[in-house]
Amino acid sequence: MKRLIVLAIAAISFVVIKKWPKAAEHQAPVSRPIPIERIALWPGRAPNGDGTFEDSTKELEVFLPPAAKANGAAIVLCPGGGYIRHVTEKEGYPIAQWLNEHGIACVILEYRLPKLRHAVPLLDAQRAIRLTRANAAKWKINPQRIGILGFSAGGHVASTATTHFDTGNASATDPIEKQSSRPDFAWFVYPVVTMGEFTHTGSKKELLGDNPSADLVRLYSNELQVSDTTPPVFIAHAIDDTPVPIENSRQFVAEMHKHQRPVELLELPSGGHGFNGCKGPLWEQWKAAALLWSAKLNFIPAP
Repeated sequence: MKRLIVLAIAAISFVVIKKWPKAAEHQAPVSRPIPIERIALWPGRAPNGDGTFEDSTKELEVFLPPAAKANGAAIVLCPGGGYIRHVTEKEGYPIAQWLNEHGIACVILEYRLPKLRHAVPLLDAQRAIRLTRANAAKWKINPQRIGILGFSAGGHVASTATTHFDTGNASATDPIEKQSSRPDFAWFVYPVVTMGEFTHTGSKKELLGDNPSADLVRLYSNELQVSDTTPPVFIAHAIDDTPVPIENSRQFVAEMHKHQRPVELLELPSGGHGFNGCKGPLWEQWKAAALLWSAKLNFIPAP
């Protein structure tokens, strides 16, 4: 009798499981725009920052606005994902389309995930900026109006590129490496900035490991790397963000003020990490504010 009851329960459970599939199976697929061009990030072999190289098939996805709308600005976009994935479906393709609608070219960078190779995301971001600058004439953009945008851990990539850059290597055999890696401006959205007290622990672990040295923690605490030549920065962050506390952004802003560098922080009253799932009024608010700030600094025309 007990055996019959157990079998009956199992059968009922099976029916319920089949009747209620996972919610994800009902979600409509996200429309993925087709880039104007895909270009190799590295010429076959990519540097790891420690003298070693690895095979790489990483590509940049290039999205250009209609010629009638193009204003000459471009943004290298770094999606978030905790340094373990890329949330490109929410923080990549829809943003590229929106930027194009406002005349801004967008280059999506799915940077290499670090797996404790701390220099890898930065090297990819620097390369993406150099490539964008090298292709300025072809893509009809101004090489002095190239920005970088990052979300969450992608915000750490962007803030690292914004505080760690060079003017290029004039003696390099690779013409791309002769280009400057300095972005002309930057947007950070709910960014990981510090590797210190207020860091996102998951991102820190993926980038630096469990017990990084004090020097390494300081090197990638980008609020401590602000200088008199740091580009202008716009930041948006919610005050109730738990995974990535707003102190990441506030500390960066404080250092920018110390160095008298242009910076603006939009503190949203709610929305948490991701601003309510990358949609809704708060999501639209940061986008509008970023455009106004960029126009104020003459990187784009007034919207």
